[in-house]
Amino acid sequence: MNFSLFYPDNYVKSPLTMNAEAINDLSIDYIVTVLTEDSYEQNSIKQLMTQIECSQELIKYRCDVFEDFLRLPELREKLTDLLGMLGELRELEKFKKDSDASSLWQLINRLREINRYIDCIKSLKYTLEKLDLHSAGLQRLRKLVTDIYNDGSFEPLQQDIADAFKQARQLKSVTIGVNLDNMLRPMRAGILSLNSKEFTDSGVLKRFMAISAKKDGGVLPGNDYAHLKSFHPASSKEFKLAFDDVPTGQDRLSDSMKQVVTEIMARIVGNIKDVLRKHVNVNGYTFISLMPEIIFYIRWAELVDKIQAKGLPMCKAEILPVENREIEATDLYNLKLAIKVVNGEDINIITNKIEFNDDVGRIFILTGPNRGGKTTVTQALGLAVLMAQCGIYVPCSSFRLSPCDNIYTHFPADENETVDLGRLGEESSRLADIFNNATEKSLLLLNESLATTNVTEGVYIATDVVKSMRYLGVRCIFNTHMHELAANVSKMNSAVDGSSKIESMVTGVDKGERSFKVYINPPQGLSYAKDIAEKYGVTFDKIKSTIDSKRKQTT
Repeated sequence: MNFSLFYPDNYVKSPLTMNAEAINDLSIDYIVTVLTEDSYEQNSIKQLMTQIECSQELIKYRCDVFEDFLRLPELREKLTDLLGMLGELRELEKFKKDSDASSLWQLINRLREINRYIDCIKSLKYTLEKLDLHSAGLQRLRKLVTDIYNDGSFEPLQQDIADAFKQARQLKSVTIGVNLDNMLRPMRAGILSLNSKEFTDSGVLKRFMAISAKKDGGVLPGNDYAHLKSFHPASSKEFKLAFDDVPTGQDRLSDSMKQVVTEIMARIVGNIKDVLRKHVNVNGYTFISLMPEIIFYIRWAELVDKIQAKGLPMCKAEILPVENREIEATDLYNLKLAIKVVNGEDINIITNKIEFNDDVGRIFILTGPNRGGKTTVTQALGLAVLMAQCGIYVPCSSFRLSPCDNIYTHFPADENETVDLGRLGEESSRLADIFNNATEKSLLLLNESLATTNVTEGVYIATDVVKSMRYLGVRCIFNTHMHELAANVSKMNSAVDGSSKIESMVTGVDKGERSFKVYINPPQGLSYAKDIAEKYGVTFDKIKSTIDSKRKQTT
């Protein structure tokens, strides 16, 4: 049985893994630490987030499952309790590897873990059967659990585990007999009885006298396991251990007793295991694989709840056919800003509308002032696409997406990574790697790429890169200070046939203030500087007026 809340039944997995650069540029490691402090949970969430699938059917499946988690707090509460049981259930696989010489305490641990499996099934059944589940994934899980619960072997499993626990827990003490030589040195030892009661100090001598009164020792009436007499060393030579092989200088009595007790415990373990073997391959072991997925949906639903409680829009994505290669985001904002608001920071979040389609364009050359929001909106789009493809609600009021087969980023590299090739060589090499892997279904996010060289060289290389993106047919935001590149979009569109139209996009400045709004427009170039200069009074006319005024005051 292979069941998943991340993949529909019979879905053939074909994920593409996000590369290290994209994971870093989209701040995935930071985001998973916001979702949870537990390292196992962080690794699980990151693993699921960075395996990209672009099937329309698959992503709709995930979106529906997540919506149930978000819509039903009781589901999250009950499944959070279940996670503790599933954590113990992970150890069940070791049961098959136990040797016949496993000690009794190891078997008790296995019994406890199988008992946890039974608890998991019961908990899931009682939780899911009373909830109004809409998603195909959770409805399928409910049916699966109900079928297991109603299966003819489930009730016998419960009874066998209960009986095994009862048998194992009855053993409270062991009575050991030791033969001594004429110097009172131990010669032989054996198990006299296995008792269902603990020994007390006051009863030790009395019990010893009762045993010694018997001809061959034997099992104490009322304190024994009658069905284990065949294991009694008084009637079997294999349990009478000589001390000849115990090295001189060691505690021969203690060592031989350890061997005797281990032997008899192994026999008990073997008997109980015979009862359990018919249940070892219970279907419930597969529920262990649901742990990362349940954790993923719960932690994301908790964060989305907190963001919505702050009045910020979060929405379920509408998933379009992959071949449309469209994105339409209304009121888009960066998830990292929402996290700051959740953490108590007073931030005025500016939202934007961005569209990728045949009419508006699919490749945007984004220009604007420093600290004008270019990087923020570029990263915001990448996170929104990634969240939608994982099924998570998106930081928008509405979001329509043709899934991407992968997300590639090209942000400035660390100085240490550019020593061998130089900055320009390193950037060019990374761009070449992207084009070696990207397809017309890919999303590319470029942030100040090729900005470290002189303007002429940067524009030359960037022009060829953008033309290549048009020819390939990708969706892209390329934020840059190269206004000349943005001014040449018509020439680049004319120079290359392709299905991705290139457009110029700008971040706005209103009366010298950065508005952080993006819109389709030719690059404003000097108009940004003019707005800033006028705001701070550093235009020639303003400065001249100030100088003239000061001169009049001194004359």
